[in-house]
Amino acid sequence: MPCAPEILKNVSLFALLDDDETAVLCAQVEVRKFAARQRIYKLGDPGERAYVVASGRVEVRTVDDDKQEVLVDSPGPGDFFGFASMVAQSPHETSAIAMEETVCIEIDRHDILTLLQVKPHAGMDMMAVLGRQFHAAQQLVRGRAARNANEIIEEQETTGDHIADSVARFGGSWKFIITFGVILASYTIANIALGKGAWDPYPFILLNLFLSMLAAVQAPVIMMSQNRQDKKDRLRSELDYDVNRRAEAEIQMLADKIRRMDDKIDDVTDLLRSSRA
Repeated sequence: MPCAPEILKNVSLFALLDDDETAVLCAQVEVRKFAARQRIYKLGDPGERAYVVASGRVEVRTVDDDKQEVLVDSPGPGDFFGFASMVAQSPHETSAIAMEETVCIEIDRHDILTLLQVKPHAGMDMMAVLGRQFHAAQQLVRGRAARNANEIIEEQETTGDHIADSVARFGGSWKFIITFGVILASYTIANIALGKGAWDPYPFILLNLFLSMLAAVQAPVIMMSQNRQDKKDRLRSELDYDVNRRAEAEIQMLADKIRRMDDKIDDVTDLLRSSRA
């Protein structure tokens, strides 16, 4: 199935290629169709080919150190995946599954080499795009390593969340209790003092209605705030976990270095003993 040049033009990796270079690449690549839930490649497969999504959606997943499956990327039309393993000629460190009927352009090293032989300058264009993506990935890693839980929470906060937090904060304070107590006392004293001319005589039915309405509105608002607090605590726990994992990795690295230093010291000690003997 022939590849339309317009598809490659919409791919960031090949966006800088001119028409001749794009035509050369289109003549080399193959177009593959995948059904919904069909595996494109799995973890550990030889990284011989990379893919560009022409239509549909793909999920790229990997398995972390805890043997949990993690979503790495969800490329759509114009996005590409699998290029790192293809270029490095290493096994895929991810698995890719088509989430719906998907059409992909399959590219291998021979296709890229043919393009570079015919159009050598195309390599610099592709390297420029890959360089920008590499720097963007580095910036993302630095940002994730220095994430502040409070800043993330504030970025995700909506107007409704802000109102719910304000209501819950005021409703759970001594200021609310004292103010509400003064209002209730003033209301009941005024109605008792007015006697038969009171607008809400004993047993204060109108006051009970207001209190019921206030409780009916205040309770779900406070629950909204509590749910947000749970999300905050969960986010902080996840960030703490990430920090602890990085700290654990660094401690293991330091322990390995200390062990190797200890082995070197033992070697030097044995050498000194043998020289004295």
